Amino acid sequence: MQAVTSAHTETAGLDSNAGSGIEGAESAKCCTLYQEAVELIGRRWTGAIIQVLTVEPQRFSEISAAVPDLSDRLLAARLRELEERGMVERLPCPERASSVRYALSDMGQDLEPTISAIQLWAQRWIEPCSG
Repeated sequence: MQAVTSAHTETAGLDSNAGSGIEGAESAKCCTLYQEAVELIGRRWTGAIIQVLTVEPQRFSEISAAVPDLSDRLLAARLRELEERGMVERLPCPERASSVRYALSDMGQDLEPTISAIQLWAQRWIEPCSG
C-alpha cells in the first residue's frame, strides 16, 4: 500500500511530503495542526468575519452590516475567540475615543491568500443560492 500511495501522489504531482522526511504511512495521516486550523477557520461565520477584515480594519457595526445574518451575540463571541487566538486585534478608533476597530493581526493577515483562494474556488464550484 505504501508504494501505491507514493506512486499515486508522485504521478499526480502531489507529493507534498517530498524532502520533508515524512514517508509511507506517516504521509497519509491527517496533521492535527491542519485539522485544528480548519476547525478554527471553519467555525460558523468565522470565515466571513476574516474575509471582511482582509479589506481593512472595521468597527463592530461595520462587520455586522457586512455579514447580515450574523447575530451581534455570535459576532462578539467569534471576535473574542479570534482575538484570544491572536488572529484579530482591537485597535483604538481615532475618531471616537470610546470606540475600537477590529483588524487582522500578522497571523490573521497571513490567511489572506488562503481566503482569496477559497473565494475563487467557491465562485468556480459553488452554485449561488436562490431565494
